[in-house]
Amino acid sequence: MEALFDALEARLASRRPRAVNLSGHVLRESAVLVPLLVREGAPHVLFTKRPSTLRHHAGQYSFPGGSRDPEDTTPLHTALRETREELGIDVSGVRVLGALDEVPTLTEFRIQPFVGVIPQGVEYRPNPVEVEFIVEVPLAALLEPSLHRAERRSVRGVEYEVDFYTYGSHIIWGATGRILRDLLRLTSELIVRP
Repeated sequence: MEALFDALEARLASRRPRAVNLSGHVLRESAVLVPLLVREGAPHVLFTKRPSTLRHHAGQYSFPGGSRDPEDTTPLHTALRETREELGIDVSGVRVLGALDEVPTLTEFRIQPFVGVIPQGVEYRPNPVEVEFIVEVPLAALLEPSLHRAERRSVRGVEYEVDFYTYGSHIIWGATGRILRDLLRLTSELIVRP
């Protein structure tokens, strides 16, 4: 697995992540961690499901993250702080591989995603206010074309494409789906599939 993570880190370092530039719009800053981990010798991606009681994005799958607080010195600090708060883990051992492209949201945020590897043996203590449950999905499964579909949507007169990834009963879409698409595009040649 280290070879895969090394290759992904090199790929992320060799490119500059695209920043969101929507002229006339000021978007609030936020950041997420796209957590990778190893289970049974294979790379997995961690998602959280948000409780249905939340006001925003209730019941949706997401990566740990949130709004940048004034005391957050960088977007990466935001992503790691939120990961610690949501998953209840010590993030000092997370190996940050690099940043993906920024993603705008309909709720006027710009999300800076960071890819990081969670050390083996870490025990989650999810915050029940923010996390209903955690799902770990094999990276190779997410690369299967049958799991992905895209739909055209229109909001406020603007057409855009929405990515959906269906893994069993879990449907990952929206900003999380766009971030996942970017990750999968970068890792597709690095994964050896059976």
